[in-house]
Amino acid sequence: MKNSVIFSIIFVIVSAAAAFAQGTTIVRKELPPAEITRIIKKVSENESAFREALKDYVFIRRASLSNIGLGGQITGTYRRDSFMTFNADGGRFEKILFAPISTLTEMSVTPEDLEDLGGVNPFALEPYAIPQYSFNYLGIERIDDFDLYVFDVAPKVIPDPKKSKQRMFVGRIWVDVQDLMILKSKGKAVPETKQNKFPIVETTREQIDGKYWFPVDARSDDDLVFDNGQVVKLRMRVKYSDYKVGRTDVRILDDVADPEVKPTPSPTPKKP
Repeated sequence: MKNSVIFSIIFVIVSAAAAFAQGTTIVRKELPPAEITRIIKKVSENESAFREALKDYVFIRRASLSNIGLGGQITGTYRRDSFMTFNADGGRFEKILFAPISTLTEMSVTPEDLEDLGGVNPFALEPYAIPQYSFNYLGIERIDDFDLYVFDVAPKVIPDPKKSKQRMFVGRIWVDVQDLMILKSKGKAVPETKQNKFPIVETTREQIDGKYWFPVDARSDDDLVFDNGQVVKLRMRVKYSDYKVGRTDVRILDDVADPEVKPTPSPTPKKP
């Protein structure tokens, strides 16, 4: 089991690296090891500051997951629009605004999928876990008038899914050269299991209130390959908007019923 997990993560890293290499405009600029260490330390500090600042904000998340059939036609969709915020301990509060019945046929939406929409994918790296990652500096890439350091990122040790629910990030991050903040990430959650496969997600951030870089868009067009050979074509789109300071409103989420809020869709069958 351990060897198969290690093989799987190596395959994911190699595959991701090959995909990222296509059309890349990265320019190699050598940095001393001490400077790379300083950059990663500052990135970790900034990520911690952003997570802490987000506790004071409310925002809207509009998420959709779709199955893609032959010819690129959408064969089923899961949608969930939510009002969201975090409490002082970092726990997420969600008030569902719109959630029609899922029409997905080839896969179900699992708790892990929904957690990705609010956890692993939007910020990519949990600040507390950054020492658990290896960072491979690739160079500098210019995107939308920003000069960005580019790092490939992978866990030093893959969590055992039988012993831990922790999921980690494997992929690539783009860090602003001037302010050392992550402006973009692209990667996926690990470890995967026979029942749960995760797509490669590209997330972009924008500056909120002139100082915080919060996620505004996360998207994926990927093929999930299951151990039984079945391939599920998945499209994911997540929009984060209407960031506003206002966490004190969190008490209304559980205390006051909203007659316009539709119920969470009933669970669908497990993934293959």
